[in-house]
Amino acid sequence: MSPRRGRLAALASVLLLASCVRLIPAGAPTTTAPPPPANALAAGVNGGPAIASLKLGGADARGALAAFKASCPRLTSRTDASGLTSGADWKPACDAAASWPAAQASRFFETWFETARIGEGKAFATGYFEPEIAGVRVRQAGYDVPVYALPPDLVRAQPGEAEPNDKGVLPLGRYDAEGKFVPYYDRAEIEDGALMGRKLEIAWAADPAELFFLQVQGSGRLRAPDGTVMRIGYAGQNGHAYTGIGSVMRQRGLLGTGPGQYAGSMQGILEYIADQPEAGKALMRENKSYVFFKETGVDGPFGSLGVAVRARDSVAADPLFVPLGAPVFLTLDRSEANGLWVAQDTGGAIKGVNRFDTFWGAGDEARTIAGGMSGRGSALLLLPKGTVRRLTAK
Repeated sequence: MSPRRGRLAALASVLLLASCVRLIPAGAPTTTAPPPPANALAAGVNGGPAIASLKLGGADARGALAAFKASCPRLTSRTDASGLTSGADWKPACDAAASWPAAQASRFFETWFETARIGEGKAFATGYFEPEIAGVRVRQAGYDVPVYALPPDLVRAQPGEAEPNDKGVLPLGRYDAEGKFVPYYDRAEIEDGALMGRKLEIAWAADPAELFFLQVQGSGRLRAPDGTVMRIGYAGQNGHAYTGIGSVMRQRGLLGTGPGQYAGSMQGILEYIADQPEAGKALMRENKSYVFFKETGVDGPFGSLGVAVRARDSVAADPLFVPLGAPVFLTLDRSEANGLWVAQDTGGAIKGVNRFDTFWGAGDEARTIAGGMSGRGSALLLLPKGTVRRLTAK
């Protein structure tokens, strides 16, 4: 998932993740968990079954082949943080993919790849989608919510003018009229007009809550009344910390199945905001983070690998455990997510061994599947033939 997410995890999952807290009773013994493995090589690599035994479906294999071909220019040139491969390892398969007939896609994977289990191979997968909301390029009646481009005065502090974070990175902010570095405008200030009149509006949305969730997702589509679509993507963020409003609602007892409570999903949160406009507006403003956009063209959305992600073919993964561009075969208790995917994206919540986020495209069906996706099972990583023997011989 690219920077936008902080993402592209299922939207409801992103909103609610922070609310999952385990409390340790007073006086209970505590243990120190072993540190997680640093990457896939440290987690352990074992050979898996022959690819022919997976019985790849024709459409599944064709989609994965197209996604793999699109990934090859980056796959063969980038550094693999997983420790499993080098760019040169992928070149033979990429060269073959360039002219391989789509009708024989299953044979392509059988010819050039072998399977590997990383760690125990146990997988957990969520889903994400490309939101589509009502929006237009030129302001008109009913479309009054500005979609802003990245402001030129949003900059990173110069050394000595602000304290770096725990990773040594200087904060984002702006320089005021006296030349002093200060935090950038937060969500409330921007919504109250801090950026108005600066010609930063690239579009106008109809619903502030829908735009809020598109910002959480990080990219999406604006559909005008005449049916035309404008695709927008993440351009930057105002430097304020992200607060998940789902976790805030849960802490306040607003989510659940009881009287006066709302479903713990994006739809439930939107319903609350619609029912309680002023409280809903205040709730959204508790997330001071604000995302700026740019138009991305007709293709996309783009994942962290720098190529357009494809519905039902692309998956987000942790690059420390999966080489970005590599095929992955999932067998889950959610049959719609079973099959062959290609790791083309990353996500802020997609961390660790065999953790995946499946991409479902745009529209109502994609929104429903992604929002409810929570699958457990197993994962096989497809690597160039000979890789497993080389790795296990060390």
